[in-house]
Amino acid sequence: MQICLTCFLLSVVLVNAQAQEFSIGPKLGISQGNISVSDNNFSKGNEKLGYHLGLFARLGGNRIFIQPEVLYTNTGGEFEDIQTGNTVTYSASFDRIDVPLMGGFKIARFFRVQAGPVVTFILDSELTAGNPSVPIDSDPNTATLGYQAGIGLDIANMILDFKYEGALANHVDAIAGLNTDQRQNQLILSLGIRLF
Repeated sequence: MQICLTCFLLSVVLVNAQAQEFSIGPKLGISQGNISVSDNNFSKGNEKLGYHLGLFARLGGNRIFIQPEVLYTNTGGEFEDIQTGNTVTYSASFDRIDVPLMGGFKIARFFRVQAGPVVTFILDSELTAGNPSVPIDSDPNTATLGYQAGIGLDIANMILDFKYEGALANHVDAIAGLNTDQRQNQLILSLGIRLF
């Protein structure tokens, strides 16, 4: 009796192991970022085209999966000071390490919906104002929290992701002593290659 039970449990484990997916590989892509500012003296300006590259992993079964990633990201955006008669445009740029943890559901084996948190570590930032550009002192937060949500396609060994990223915390709290509540938002398009 114990032998039959052991054989049954072993077969369940083997079937589940065969149904599990583990993939890993490089990932790169582009993004369109902007800066959202809550202060009434500022308004959102133009978006900035950015890029990202790094690694992803995929773990899960035929339907439900998790996809952790580690990405180097360059992004930013513009916002405008509208409190004076002359509008001043500020341009922000961020070099970051992004660590999203996406969870998702597969539909028809190749289409995915996914969402999850993303932790961002800001390595470097630059803030300039006016034309010609003048550097402005800013004190970015070293780590922030956000979220990503979107869709994806699996084609052969390629994964295509289209996601929206929103911020849950400020990247920069103030510039020149003025509270700005700057938050980074992005539209992200990326390609990953499953090595196995």
